[in-house]
Amino acid sequence: MMEGFLIRSVVSVALSFLIAARAYKHRSLDGSGALAGFLVMAIHIAASYRFGALLLVFFFTSSKLTKVGEEKKRSIDEDFKEGGQRNWVQVLANSAIATILVVLVAKMTGGKERCLDTKESTLITGLIGGIIGHYACCNGDTWSSEIGMLSNAQPRLITTFKTVRKGTNGAVTVEGLLAAAAAGFVIGLTYVIVGLLTVECAHDVIWRQLLVIPVAAAAGLCGSLIDSLLGATLQFSGYCTLRKRVVGKRAPTVVKISGMSILDNNAVNAVSVLATTLLTSVACLYIF
Repeated sequence: MMEGFLIRSVVSVALSFLIAARAYKHRSLDGSGALAGFLVMAIHIAASYRFGALLLVFFFTSSKLTKVGEEKKRSIDEDFKEGGQRNWVQVLANSAIATILVVLVAKMTGGKERCLDTKESTLITGLIGGIIGHYACCNGDTWSSEIGMLSNAQPRLITTFKTVRKGTNGAVTVEGLLAAAAAGFVIGLTYVIVGLLTVECAHDVIWRQLLVIPVAAAAGLCGSLIDSLLGATLQFSGYCTLRKRVVGKRAPTVVKISGMSILDNNAVNAVSVLATTLLTSVACLYIF
């Protein structure tokens, strides 16, 4: 057991360094983001190959989608960065909660891989479920936003269902919501496939792990909806008549569209992730 943990630790440091360096080179992360990403990634992989896989799938798919349709997104999003470059704040907003849970699971299991099974351990099952929900939410929110901005359909504000301009916080499209569910599905599928290759479970428990896929798909959609609801109510959106685009800060030239100036984008992401993590954790206690 300790030998397996030591091997994962060595693999985690080498692989995390290579991926963080590549992300920095390709401008997916800035310097602070690369450092934070390296630490977070190393912890995830050392704790479990499954946890590392969830993080990597989220990071790579989100980074690729961010770069699709850059010209169109640049005209819509005031915070657009070339290549979707993320800093340490954005990295931790999408990984801090999961990292804490990953460390707790590793400490409780002594580094041993475990299946979702409340008969063996209710607490560990709940914590693992929370990690799955965390990345299903992060992936779902990112896919929803990136694909939603490219949609030809006019988005609707989730609180009133009135059509609003693209880039408005809390605006949703059918394509975006379907993307959120698909993103969660990919997270669940990743967890199951890597788990089958790296974790030994009792025969009856193995097949129950397949339920992670629909659970993660639901978490992806749920997380996106929570994020949109928070964005529409607690995050300010306005239209700047001077810059001719939707902005997130009040100014004399800005006409309010929706929301209050209580949370910024990172705070909205963090709250929606926390809520989805808790909901998925509880759901796993009943399902597994």
